Amino acid sequence: MVRIKIPIKKNDLVIVRKGKEKGKSGKVMRVLPEKYTALVERVNLVKRHSRPNQKMRQGGIVEKEAPLPIANLMILCPKCNKTARFRRKTLEDKTKVRACSKCGDVLDK
Repeated sequence: MVRIKIPIKKNDLVIVRKGKEKGKSGKVMRVLPEKYTALVERVNLVKRHSRPNQKMRQGGIVEKEAPLPIANLMILCPKCNKTARFRRKTLEDKTKVRACSKCGDVLDK
């Protein structure tokens, strides 16, 4: 199995570049590396029909987020508020962090 480096992490602010949700932005709730997808808050909502059970007393139609391919997402830089690719940067204490390629701001705090 080939291990692919995933540029997006949980709690990153991203914008959708392609598809029916193009232009929407949100925070990454969960990354699914085995499928190379991510769940973004309030983006790509689908409706699921659920039966009543012990946890959820009432059945009905529930709206929830569906995963989006990571290739369709791009990170928003919190400093310059633009979409940018991120570079690997080594700090003085030899830790590697992600930094914006446009303004140089460090994403990992």
